[in-house]
Amino acid sequence: MKLGVFTVLCSDKNFDDMLDYVASKGLEAIELGTGGYPGNAHCKVDDLLDNEANLHQFKQKIADKGLIISALSCHGNALHPQESISGPADELLKKTIRLASQLGVEVVNTFSGCPGDHEGARYPNWPVAAWPHDYQEVLQWQWKEKLIPYWREINDLAAKHNVKIGLELHGGFSVHTPSTMLKLREACGSAIGANLDPSHMWWQGIDPVEAIKILGRENAIHHFHAKDTIIDKRNVNMHGLTDMTPYTKMKERAWYFRSVGFGHDMKTWADIISTLRLMDYDYVVSIEHEDGLMSIDEGFTKAVQNIQPVMIKESTGEMWWA
Repeated sequence: MKLGVFTVLCSDKNFDDMLDYVASKGLEAIELGTGGYPGNAHCKVDDLLDNEANLHQFKQKIADKGLIISALSCHGNALHPQESISGPADELLKKTIRLASQLGVEVVNTFSGCPGDHEGARYPNWPVAAWPHDYQEVLQWQWKEKLIPYWREINDLAAKHNVKIGLELHGGFSVHTPSTMLKLREACGSAIGANLDPSHMWWQGIDPVEAIKILGRENAIHHFHAKDTIIDKRNVNMHGLTDMTPYTKMKERAWYFRSVGFGHDMKTWADIISTLRLMDYDYVVSIEHEDGLMSIDEGFTKAVQNIQPVMIKESTGEMWWA
């Protein structure tokens, strides 16, 4: 496995300075935003797509720093009921798939999206209750009419370009658990998989180690984020885990994101990395920094320092003791 970083945290740096900064931390991979929620500070699709000279220069600069690109990320909602939102997200995703192919990048990360509850809706509807039965009807309509047709098309496009799709299992979007991930994959194809982020498992009450086992047995982990979460039990008892308190009000929130090792101990993170290896994941662990208690540099640096000792990088070779 290689250790990398989602370079959104360096959006204030130009491309060359970002590469120098990442390399100075001893990392081996970068995940680049191409637009949508992550922005495109370091990877502008229209400047690179179908432009051999720009593509060559871009790749060479990265290689010169001893880095690879683990994924291109364009998180958005391509199923948003408002065409002014879904249209650009869909166009960006398709361009990003083509660009990934031209760059030789294996994975494109994004969200599954979340549709409305009928053709005339203006806002997404995220059903999270099994009863009353209205929610079941909404859920069935969303999957049959929106999710499966759209992602079947994207699966085929990605497969055509030898690219895999890593859907981040994130609350507020239709694919947010291992079960919804596997449901979409079964319906649409094996190019669809997970960009698994343990931080979103913890706040949904899911053990990331068990999630890795569930998805790993289906070869459905295409990319992995390293981000932690702390659960505030007092605030959970007030708000529940589906807490709508703004992220900025950290004292009141039931949970909030932390740098690796500041939400869960390093034995937990060692178990996570070991289970990834057990399930034959041998790609990049990409640090994502969204810690509201630390500066970008401090939070990122501590995440690197904490996770490096538990990374497993060498192949076991022959099992000589058995």
